[in-house]
Amino acid sequence: MLYFFIVIFIFIAIVVSFSHVFKSETRSLPYVSKETLILLLLIYLTLLISFGLLYTVLHVEGHPVLLERGEKISGSFFEVFFRSIYFSAITILTVGYGDITPIGIGRSIAMIEALIGFVLPAAFVVRVVLHMDSKER
Repeated sequence: MLYFFIVIFIFIAIVVSFSHVFKSETRSLPYVSKETLILLLLIYLTLLISFGLLYTVLHVEGHPVLLERGEKISGSFFEVFFRSIYFSAITILTVGYGDITPIGIGRSIAMIEALIGFVLPAAFVVRVVLHMDSKER
């Protein structure tokens, strides 16, 4: 039951992090500011950790979602957690080395994570361009 609440919390963290991209700012920021870059990094970090926790929770609950070199990942909770975080990082950053591969429901989760990682920079670019356009008027 505890893991159910953790998964719900992870889902909420992902939605809230992603919603910051589309949030309209009332104060005026420069086109590319430290605040914008820090926000982007924090959103990526939140998403990376959230998806890593999701992979870890599924593994702990008995639903293996990741294979490392063809074998199910194993070890202590922290070993599984760090491998999941690593996989989450290479997935959301669309690197994909191939040393860890998703299986089962992990494939769908990895596809969603990769899509978010691919769309997020484009959304920030659109946000900056729209901000620039509104400043010119």
